[in-house]
Amino acid sequence: MKIDAHQHFWHYTPEAFGWIDDRMQAIGRDFLPEDLLPQIRAAGLDGVVSVQARQTVEETRWLLELAHTHAFIKGVVGWVPLVSPDVGGVLERFAGDDLLAGVRHVLQDEPDDDYMLRADFNQGIDLLQRYDLAYDVLIFERHLPQTIAFVDRHPDQRFVIDHVAKPRIQDGVMAPWNSHLKRLAERPNCYCKVSGMVTEADWCTWTEADLRPYWETVLEAFGPSRLLFGSDWPVCRLACDYARWYQTVAQFIAPLSDAEQARILGGTAADIYRLAPAEND
Repeated sequence: MKIDAHQHFWHYTPEAFGWIDDRMQAIGRDFLPEDLLPQIRAAGLDGVVSVQARQTVEETRWLLELAHTHAFIKGVVGWVPLVSPDVGGVLERFAGDDLLAGVRHVLQDEPDDDYMLRADFNQGIDLLQRYDLAYDVLIFERHLPQTIAFVDRHPDQRFVIDHVAKPRIQDGVMAPWNSHLKRLAERPNCYCKVSGMVTEADWCTWTEADLRPYWETVLEAFGPSRLLFGSDWPVCRLACDYARWYQTVAQFIAPLSDAEQARILGGTAADIYRLAPAEND
């Protein structure tokens, strides 16, 4: 399967999506499966992994309902209350749903940069292996030192770094993101999504050349076998349409072997998220 390992659906309201400000009107509306399907079909993709955009159990249930209705949604990375004493009960209630592929918490928005090192948060992470769930790490580059310490507490947990850890592409800054990312990649249980780069660059003027040094760093750090293609649709629409981002990644990976390209464009996602092939709708 060729898989987009990172995209979102939502019913938009200003109250629920307060992070969408006046500059982001291009994404200040509903985005649903029927909006995305023609775009992944045009790119030759077979399916997607839908990732939470709100930190509610209700949204996780809704995404799973969408996945059961639309066969091209191959898996869901939802949200559960990892710091809650009841997190085990919540996970148990989802345990019978094979389409729940992983969990994510919006660490980048926590006021405490050390939130991921909290004891209660790590107790919640400890439960994910019982349910064979990956954990998506959403951070800014400044969180990479804490992330290394966090990951080292869970050597058997599958971790997926979202959006190449959000380096300062608009400013052309590489360090210390590059050295920290390479250190993190030394952990074999860490994987990285090639996603979210265009919205860390200048939305209006970015070029493939602006992104290439960051791509080359990620490729060197993780190798093709631990990278996953993701669109971050519809957020990517702030800087480009779906087709342009897919074509940019296709240019990046063109020098790689067919087998390496296949890993990035779906094989790694299928392994990490335990995705089962299914008929397309």
